[in-house]
Amino acid sequence: GEEVTQTPRHLVKAKGQKAILYCIPIIGHDYVFWYQQVRKEFKFLISFQNENIFDETGMPKKRFSAKCTQNSPCSLEIQATEMQDSAVYLCASSQSTVLNIS
Repeated sequence: GEEVTQTPRHLVKAKGQKAILYCIPIIGHDYVFWYQQVRKEFKFLISFQNENIFDETGMPKKRFSAKCTQNSPCSLEIQATEMQDSAVYLCASSQSTVLNIS
């Protein structure tokens, strides 16, 4: 089936180095979401609607930045890695966000 493509699969860095992770969303999907998983906990980082930041409430902006540019992968960049950045970084995409109010 269709899936989001993330590269690289593994990344090893020394403390203080720059790290860049890439995500190719599913074709036709407008929204991209980045999460950081430490053990069983998921932390929302940032989301995009096409090239525009949609929600950056979870982004540690001192060291983290992200962008989605047309016709190239989305990227998540850590300027200077710290021990607590050691995690699984997950990217998801969706066609549109759905809000149900009951």
